[in-house]
Amino acid sequence: MSRTTEPPITDYQDALSRLLPTPAETLRMRSHGRTVAAVLIPIYVIEDHLAAVFTKRHSELRRHAGEISFPGGKCDTGEDPRQTALREAEEEIGLPRESVELVGALPPTSTFVTNYSVYPFVGLIEAGLDFQANPLEVEEVVEFTLPELVAGYAKKRLIRRGVPIKTDAYTIGESLIWGATARIVTVLLEKLDPLVEKPPAPDPEQAIEHNEGASDEANVDEPEGDAPEAEASAG
Repeated sequence: MSRTTEPPITDYQDALSRLLPTPAETLRMRSHGRTVAAVLIPIYVIEDHLAAVFTKRHSELRRHAGEISFPGGKCDTGEDPRQTALREAEEEIGLPRESVELVGALPPTSTFVTNYSVYPFVGLIEAGLDFQANPLEVEEVVEFTLPELVAGYAKKRLIRRGVPIKTDAYTIGESLIWGATARIVTVLLEKLDPLVEKPPAPDPEQAIEHNEGASDEANVDEPEGDAPEAEASAG
């Protein structure tokens, strides 16, 4: 994705703040989940489009290898979820917390098997930051514009533990986003709809199948260590 000089992020702060729940409002919401976790959705402006920053998990991890997700993790004891999201983004992609302006949040989403309650926070950042992927967790930092995500949406048929399921998914190039991350992306796009230029209508719904023993089972809410961001690629 090319980098150009963009308008100051303050031009977008008011609009984003109007469209999104505040972090404090989101923290008053509850979802099913025994373990509280948080993810950061870093947003920046590129060529008049909003873009979001994701991680691609390391291909050699035991679980969720190669999954696309947001930086995040479970909250330490007594830790504010907002600080969790900022801390995890700094640890995973080298995004300094002082470079992030929290402009809003999204309702928490649950993971079904491991019983996480994941709080997503939206952070506005400058375009052109030099991300540093943590080689122990992250293989690549991945960035998509919101119009690319809208265009990549489709209902897909996935094979999970030998059972076909039909689920919301986003496909951009070779990248597949589904599960909890796809649910978070869907809500984000709904909230920011007035700011998103609509691309041409996507292709009709597609069917794809994953090989048994590949990422599907890992997608079923079994995070690597303390990283529910992997669950955000799972449903």
